[in-house]
Amino acid sequence: MSKYNVYVEDVSEENGVISFSVESDGTTGPEWIKWFDENKYPLESDVRKVLGSDKFKPTKGVKYSVRVLKGELYEDDKLITKDICGDAKTRKLLDPPLELACLIRRKFTNEQVREMGIYCLIIMHEAVEISGDLHLLCVDCYVSDRWLSTNYDRPDGGWDRLDGFAFLASQVSSGN
Repeated sequence: MSKYNVYVEDVSEENGVISFSVESDGTTGPEWIKWFDENKYPLESDVRKVLGSDKFKPTKGVKYSVRVLKGELYEDDKLITKDICGDAKTRKLLDPPLELACLIRRKFTNEQVREMGIYCLIIMHEAVEISGDLHLLCVDCYVSDRWLSTNYDRPDGGWDRLDGFAFLASQVSSGN
């Protein structure tokens, strides 16, 4: 049973770390763009570039065990990319694939993400370069629409305490 007021399947939280799972279905980046458009989910132009990039590698039947480190875990001076990634490494968490952003955006409404205490969920995948800048995909819940957006990835870039940072638990299992 979820501790949250909004029903969210298989979500739990312990010591500022949120856990849940999603399963991949083989959807390609261009197919995701079409799905988001058809379902009226706003996409930034840079998101379209990331999803259309050769770095997007879809999988099918992979159950991802997601761990979200809440921004509130960190002091303001430690709420930077390199420190969050260092903490994730200490916790033996792995970088997720790009498709995780799409799977999470499809699974959760903005209300459900905000109920977890997060307003922007940054997917800590390997950054994708667009026009000379490195980008990370984000499930953005600050506005009413179900945005999938990007944020710049900078090692010393600061984040907000209402942000969450999605990684993978060390085990990924096949759903087939």
